[in-house]
Amino acid sequence: MTRDFDRIVAPGTTIETIVTGIQWAEGPVWVPQGDGYLLFSDPPANIVRRWSRKDGVTTFLSPSGAPDPDRTILSEPGANGLTLDAQGRLLIANSGGRSIDRVDLKTKRRTVLVDRYRGKRFNSPNDMAVARDGAIWFTDPPYGLKGENASPAAELSMNGVYRWRESGAGGGEAVLVEGALTRPNGLALSPDERRLYVSVSDAADPRVMAYDLGPDGTPRASRVLVSAKAWHEQGKPGLPDGMKVARDGTLVCSMPGGIMFLTPEGEPIGLIETPTPAANAAFGEGGRALYVTNNDRVLRIALRPGWQG
Repeated sequence: MTRDFDRIVAPGTTIETIVTGIQWAEGPVWVPQGDGYLLFSDPPANIVRRWSRKDGVTTFLSPSGAPDPDRTILSEPGANGLTLDAQGRLLIANSGGRSIDRVDLKTKRRTVLVDRYRGKRFNSPNDMAVARDGAIWFTDPPYGLKGENASPAAELSMNGVYRWRESGAGGGEAVLVEGALTRPNGLALSPDERRLYVSVSDAADPRVMAYDLGPDGTPRASRVLVSAKAWHEQGKPGLPDGMKVARDGTLVCSMPGGIMFLTPEGEPIGLIETPTPAANAAFGEGGRALYVTNNDRVLRIALRPGWQG
């Protein structure tokens, strides 16, 4: 742990467990309405749950993904990654439905935004990042399919990273921006949106990639930002998974061992250790807390006010 990390998390801060008993906690997002609340997904259980100090844990969406899942095909029939668009609507990486969906938080009305690339169904969309122009960047690994790449239901030959932008007519087409990664998972944009970060959850070569983006959003150059291979080989739990980027550019990434804070150039700042794999994280409460989905539970860690600048 470095002095820079002390400015983010105060020494002696305890990790608070706020939810237990989840099959696999994923996709946390803080909704800043009223006093605010957290939404998080449980892909195997096909549920999105809601948590607040006032109400505790309640079911928000059930089913959250495929309405009538075929369990011979799907291992994760529910929603996975969650985020909000600029209008405050919920976006869902629908692993079971194999689509990117938009949900009105008040009515819970769902709209499928995109479910195919060049006529072929996605594998199991996993995570998303929303650009200022409304474009949705998302990853499509095979984790939601039984047999993964060998699944007879898989229609695409690659596990892609895509960008989708709504057209004026209400449609939109997915554009493949990276098709060579084995297990693309979490992703995030830098504050200036000139760089895309993508986690690769491949146990043979776990890493975080960085892509320099041109004015049109097309990757111009790529590199390994940080390799997690050594930590994985040491037996630390988890792989590179979900990630977020703070306003000052600090990366907050699921890594072997827990949640790691990194500089924009991939230098470790500090690690919040977790005994089991950490899937994802989300800032909440105006940046005063970090919520971590950690295997069968959800954790809350207090952050120093104003550290993001």
